[in-house]
Amino acid sequence: MAYKNIVLASSATLSSKDNQLIIKSDCFNKSIPIEDISCVMVESHYVSISSYVLSKFSDYGVTLFVCNKEHLPTAVMLPINTHSRQLRMINLQYNQTKPFFKRLWQQIIISKIENQSRCLEFCGIEGHEKIRALRSRVQSGDTTNVEAIVASKYFKMLFGKDFTRSIENTTNAALNYGYSILRGVIARNLATYGFETSLGIHHCSELNNFNLADDIIEPFRPVVDLFVALNIGENEDFTPEIKHNLFNLLNVDIKSGDKNHSVAYAIEKSVQSLSSCYNKVKEELVLPELAELRLHRYE
Repeated sequence: MAYKNIVLASSATLSSKDNQLIIKSDCFNKSIPIEDISCVMVESHYVSISSYVLSKFSDYGVTLFVCNKEHLPTAVMLPINTHSRQLRMINLQYNQTKPFFKRLWQQIIISKIENQSRCLEFCGIEGHEKIRALRSRVQSGDTTNVEAIVASKYFKMLFGKDFTRSIENTTNAALNYGYSILRGVIARNLATYGFETSLGIHHCSELNNFNLADDIIEPFRPVVDLFVALNIGENEDFTPEIKHNLFNLLNVDIKSGDKNHSVAYAIEKSVQSLSSCYNKVKEELVLPELAELRLHRYE
């Protein structure tokens, strides 16, 4: 299973030989098996990558992020033609019923609220029980919009009564950075399993190529929320170290199917279960359960 996440913050040249990624810079030469790599973040504008490396990344399902001049992820490379029956999967997406989508969305929102409650609990914030209790009010399709009701309380409990997601500060910058990494990895897994990422369960914007990724990300967001709440002050600089730690959240523990896995693998399990639901093999998604932040131990 791929588990290494690589950040390229200075000039380097990437090439490949014998299924190894070779990174050369003024300071070091390093060789890494491509099959061990989960994600590569290119922060520097002085990184050269051969087309052969890009092809190898696609073959092995490596997620490649590219950053803008503010060092924020602005693009992600997704594999295509990695699923043997992609048209069949797209037809399955088109042909599902509204009740099917509503049931899946209900599961997703219940899981998200549970993890938001756990986030508050891990931060020692009173009132997490009341947030958890709101799960019971989530109806099929969340027609009463319990998700928004919880969000209006949750972020203020976590980051202060004056906090909003619209203000520009380090907290929001870190949240957005962490969410964008999760979104990219989810999109890569969806593409690998043959999904058309623009065809969502609940999200349906014609201007969004990642509607389905924006559905699946919801119960994973509290992983980022928890890290930011515990580690980043409102007036703290958004340093490269913080970005690297956010990137490495893909390797922290989270429960999935009653077992501890890395966030990256839990994402794959959720996408696998989504495929099973579309194929009528299962009715329940495998969704994550937030755990205390610690690096996953790979065996």
